[in-house]
Amino acid sequence: MAHGAALRVLSKNPYIADQVSANYRHADLTPRQRAMLDFAVKITVDSAAIAEPDLEALRRQGFSDSDIWDIGSIAAFFNFSNRMASLSAMRPKREFYTMGRGQ
Repeated sequence: MAHGAALRVLSKNPYIADQVSANYRHADLTPRQRAMLDFAVKITVDSAAIAEPDLEALRRQGFSDSDIWDIGSIAAFFNFSNRMASLSAMRPKREFYTMGRGQ
């Protein structure tokens, strides 16, 4: 999942990023981070099921409607780009795997 790479680069924490990449449900995350990732996963696996309770769960964690739009659009973009990369058998450059690891 690309979320791990994003967290690794932004947080400068390879441990948490690797946890998220392996299984974010077992990572040491805040409730806010977990809500964000739950929503991103729901967009990925069952976007047609997104309903008001999903949005309310994010609002309870302090996300604004603008934040929710950003989370959704970023998840949707990653879904699109990952599928296109799979279609074309595209692979990241070697440098990708060390981003944010304090080289």
